[in-house]
Amino acid sequence: MSQIRLSPSRVNDYSNCPQLYKFRAIDQLPEGVSLDAERGTLIHSVLERLFDAPAADRTIHRAFELLPTLWENQLLERPELEEKVTNTKEWMDRAQSLLTTYFNLESPHSFEPTERELHVEIDLSDSIYLHGYIDRLDIAPTGEIRIVDYKTGKSPKPAWEEKALFQLWIYALIYWRIHSQIPQLIQLIYLGDGQLLRNSPTESDLLRTEKKLLAIADQILDSIKNDSWRPRPSRLCDWCSFKPVCPAFVS
Repeated sequence: MSQIRLSPSRVNDYSNCPQLYKFRAIDQLPEGVSLDAERGTLIHSVLERLFDAPAADRTIHRAFELLPTLWENQLLERPELEEKVTNTKEWMDRAQSLLTTYFNLESPHSFEPTERELHVEIDLSDSIYLHGYIDRLDIAPTGEIRIVDYKTGKSPKPAWEEKALFQLWIYALIYWRIHSQIPQLIQLIYLGDGQLLRNSPTESDLLRTEKKLLAIADQILDSIKNDSWRPRPSRLCDWCSFKPVCPAFVS
């Protein structure tokens, strides 16, 4: 393999468990439905569409109106969800609760996002193609840049904040390399508990991120060369679709 495709998700996979990376990126095995992931997809879709409306119409009422149609669209794409979501009212109530939290944290009528679901990409080296999707990119009239990511879960404990921010440091790194400008702010919006995690990246932060990415890429290339994918069992295994076929659990 002359070049590997890396995204924040795949970097996180390898860092958590090389065997998980192999199942997803190399073997591309099918995965079961994750209701948490599907709920996140629904909320992201609503927030993306919300900004299609004029500023004055970006209300919580409008967000609630978007929910049924976007959920029906999601069911058409993933019909197996109908068996998983056994209580539609409870599912929609939870979605409305997450959207209510969003409106407690931001006023979407007060600004115009520059980009939504923005695909960013760069060849970090001859062997690394780095890419990802930024939920929202805001550029202020005065030129300041903010990268925003929505999370439907709860915010991390202080010891895990740096790991959470790493995804957005990657996006900030790509933006810097392309536009020669470091974003002034990266922001994670946690709708699960109404918390914001903010950081103002520095050049040293992004250089450190780049160095870490290059090191992880070297490890992945070495794993590919030697066909060596050491499982890393943890509590996360209980939520992994691949546990039934993982060497750590199958003798």
